[in-house]
Amino acid sequence: MKKLNWFARPEKFRNRLIMVILGVLIQGFGLSWLIEIHFGTDPCSAFTQGVISHVGLTFGTAQLLINLILFIIIFLSDTSLIGFGTIANMIFIGYISDTCRWIYSRIFPAHFFESMPVRICALIVFIFGAGMYMTAALGTSPYDAISFILAKKVPHVPFKYVRIAWDTSFLLLGWIAGGNVGPVTFAIAFFLGPVISWEQKKLAVFMY
Repeated sequence: MKKLNWFARPEKFRNRLIMVILGVLIQGFGLSWLIEIHFGTDPCSAFTQGVISHVGLTFGTAQLLINLILFIIIFLSDTSLIGFGTIANMIFIGYISDTCRWIYSRIFPAHFFESMPVRICALIVFIFGAGMYMTAALGTSPYDAISFILAKKVPHVPFKYVRIAWDTSFLLLGWIAGGNVGPVTFAIAFFLGPVISWEQKKLAVFMY
């Protein structure tokens, strides 16, 4: 029987867990803005939006079901990629976004999210939150974990190209299904990596 290697508790686990919680809250909040501005979202969320345009599900429920399917693949392939961050991202981000958008519909006018400063802030908030939860290194989202599994299958291909291919496939699926694909989608792909590197340096004091 294969030994399960998941939910690791590395050094300064409590600090890392706080980072995961804050990162997921911030990312979910930022995602709600990205959906409202209609300027594109991350590839996975774009695909989720495409799905809910054809079925009677909320964004949070659809994203959870998609992540559950991907989670099964991870569980069967590499449990070391599963951690507290995996579960937090998989379950809560979509519902945090839904809740925030419900609040917005009652306090903000429809044109509030159309200004360029709001669009820029939405992108910054989302990327910062995503970078924080990933920097904590307590597991990646099912969507992100798949790229690592695929990279192991093709060791001769640099990881960045595997990740680009994975993101592009979901981006295209989202676009075909009618999801929100736009400039922000490409900006996330371009800026997320550098932001993670920056946050790892700034937050290292809390983790080591």
